[in-house]
Amino acid sequence: MNTLLETLRRICGAAHVLTEGDLSAWEQDWRKRARGKALAVVRPGSTGEVAAVVEACAAAGVSLVPQGGNTGLAVGSVPDASGTQVVLSLTRMQAVRAIDAANLTVTVEAGCVLQNLQEAAQQAGFLFPLSLAAEGSCTLGGNLATNAGGTQVLRYGNARELCLGLEVVTAQGEVWNGLSGLRKDNTGYDLRDLFIGSEGTLGVITAATMKLYPLPAAQLTAWAAVPSLDAAVALLGLAHRELGAGLTGFELMGQFALSLVDKHYPQLRVPLWRDAPYCVLLENSDHESEAHARAQFERLLETALAQGCVSDAVVAENLAQAHQLWHVRESIPLAQAEEGLNVKHDISIPVSRIPEFVAETDAQLAREIPGVRLVNFGHLGDGNLHYNVQAPEGGDPGAFLREQEDRINTLVYDAVARFDGSISAEHGVGSLKTAKLPHYKSPVALAMMGAIKRALDPQNIMNPGRVVPA
Repeated sequence: MNTLLETLRRICGAAHVLTEGDLSAWEQDWRKRARGKALAVVRPGSTGEVAAVVEACAAAGVSLVPQGGNTGLAVGSVPDASGTQVVLSLTRMQAVRAIDAANLTVTVEAGCVLQNLQEAAQQAGFLFPLSLAAEGSCTLGGNLATNAGGTQVLRYGNARELCLGLEVVTAQGEVWNGLSGLRKDNTGYDLRDLFIGSEGTLGVITAATMKLYPLPAAQLTAWAAVPSLDAAVALLGLAHRELGAGLTGFELMGQFALSLVDKHYPQLRVPLWRDAPYCVLLENSDHESEAHARAQFERLLETALAQGCVSDAVVAENLAQAHQLWHVRESIPLAQAEEGLNVKHDISIPVSRIPEFVAETDAQLAREIPGVRLVNFGHLGDGNLHYNVQAPEGGDPGAFLREQEDRINTLVYDAVARFDGSISAEHGVGSLKTAKLPHYKSPVALAMMGAIKRALDPQNIMNPGRVVPA
């Protein structure tokens, strides 16, 4: 191992091969659910250095854990406890390499923080629409490795739909330059889509060419109280018809989820939550004018009120009010953490079946595990719910998780399967859900995934134990 470490120091510089001191930022996951031990944290500064590091580790038979901002929720980017794995941190590779205005693309390195990419695009007069709560610290490479979603998937799609090309270091240390900004290229298998969502198990994404969009002339936000989940789905249908492609956000928030924000962050002044079981946050991005966007919103909400889909609503009068409403939505996970330990679920269900799923699963959990509290929120517009389960009030949350987490997961995942859904919508599989996949994914699909893994990473050195069941 000392020989490998010396090689890595020659490649990246001794200052960028960390073996001592506090390495918790790289060895512990964001939720503090898992803590591993790395042989070293290596921080390459270029694609060439990444390739040399991977080649050296492959020659030594040492596995690597690629890592971006380490903000993932499925424990897929931290080392195991063996002390034999190299954490490959991409955070030094932050450059926005090029913006092609005519082609509406930006080429950027994997370690670029998502918010910095958004700002670079805006400064150039464009929109990069991928947006999620961790955008101030997550990186584009991690977003692509997990096929991240966020709040604007309804209009622009997941990270996969925004990506036109990749630069990847293979498990053998070779560089595949697939950074073409082409929207049409039918010259064989789509290698790009193999690596997106693979969580570093097939290779290391080092750069990407991403789509850009024109900045909207206006972006308005509304907050609506709805009397039921069925009403929320009906409101979504109305919004599609009235706003068309202008509907860029449709977020659902359950009453208990909002009560936690009100309890732990009272300064945020959560609107309309006390008298409605759900609230919805809508965003309208208009390419004509603010007046046109506001007229559309008012027409939508008047219709929704008349049809009983909405019991009350407010439209943000300015950007500050819009940010305040979004801040409430984005504070739900933080408020839930303040409330104590919980079981998180990142599931997707066909939108039409979500009301029935929630009613059935809520009732089953209440019957079988009395006292559980359900923190239900998420991206209703694309069928993605964060259907989280909070420990009963007044009990020992640690004991609750130890005794009930696996049972809760089984109940929820079995229900997801009955409703033709997915147990991972946007957070990835990581190590948390790998063992669950054989129960909820086709054996044929798993066999093909395993064949791809063995073909591209025959030594099994790329983030082993994640995504693909052993």
